[in-house]
Amino acid sequence: MTPAEARSHTNTAVEPALAGRSAPEELVPSRYAVRVGDIEVLVISDGVLPLPTAMLGHNAEAGDRAAWLGDMFLPPDTLDWALNVVVVRSGAQTILIDAGLGLDPDLNLPRAGQLVRRLTAAGIDLGSVTDVVLTHMHMDHIGGLLVDGVKEQLRPDLRIHVAAAEIKFWESPDFTHAVMPQGFPDALRATAKRFASEYRNNLRPFEDKCEVAPGVVAERTGGHTPGHCVVRVASGGDRLMFAGDALFAVAFDHPDWYNGFEHDPEEAARVRVRLLTELAKTGSSLVATHLPFPSVGHVAVDGDHFRWVPVFWDY
Repeated sequence: MTPAEARSHTNTAVEPALAGRSAPEELVPSRYAVRVGDIEVLVISDGVLPLPTAMLGHNAEAGDRAAWLGDMFLPPDTLDWALNVVVVRSGAQTILIDAGLGLDPDLNLPRAGQLVRRLTAAGIDLGSVTDVVLTHMHMDHIGGLLVDGVKEQLRPDLRIHVAAAEIKFWESPDFTHAVMPQGFPDALRATAKRFASEYRNNLRPFEDKCEVAPGVVAERTGGHTPGHCVVRVASGGDRLMFAGDALFAVAFDHPDWYNGFEHDPEEAARVRVRLLTELAKTGSSLVATHLPFPSVGHVAVDGDHFRWVPVFWDY
């Protein structure tokens, strides 16, 4: 395959304008480009979040959770959760899907909040972003837009697409069914409140579905939060889903395990199974916020559970 053929090959890694050049100071790649038909997609790592492993399934038996972690060669107590965001270019629109953590809100998360400098390293100017889609308003999805100096670099007519149910929820959030470490509920409330205030004129609420650009559709799933959504990218015969926080690494083996940040764990589990079933049936590519970077892969059915099949890196 010639370089020209490789660049035109769909649903594989490419080097579009979005990819930019590698930053010389980073020895580990922090961005990964794929093409979905005529649409460019760039997965960018905002860093990692060290969190207690109990957050992966607080309704599971401790021994079962420990066994899964051991099978995956993961540490037993604290796990680095990947934090991925996506940039999509469809036609004349450049769309940022989620915005990372931003500044560390006194929760000892110093290894996240890398988005702004990694966008710069990828050659993406903040002023070129026409749209933002928020899968939900947890602080690790909106905080990058609250970093000092960021708003001034964004377009005044920036459109921020978010489910109306999500905006409503954060007016008076209910954490009754969530199981989070100390400090997180207050930080989540404060960040969401500040975000809604600072960007209220840019918000473009939608009910259940929103076509953000040709081939780019946000669709509300609920579960993780009332207004949580996934983003579907489609062009030609290619399909990719950015699943936000609907899917975590443990979800393929144990979709019934409750994540500590879920506000309606039972509904979140139902959403997980539905999305995994759909992905396995359609063969669509999957990217998710907290799957190991670059998180691009597929879903297969494996007996009575599912299996994540990471793509072979193309470089």
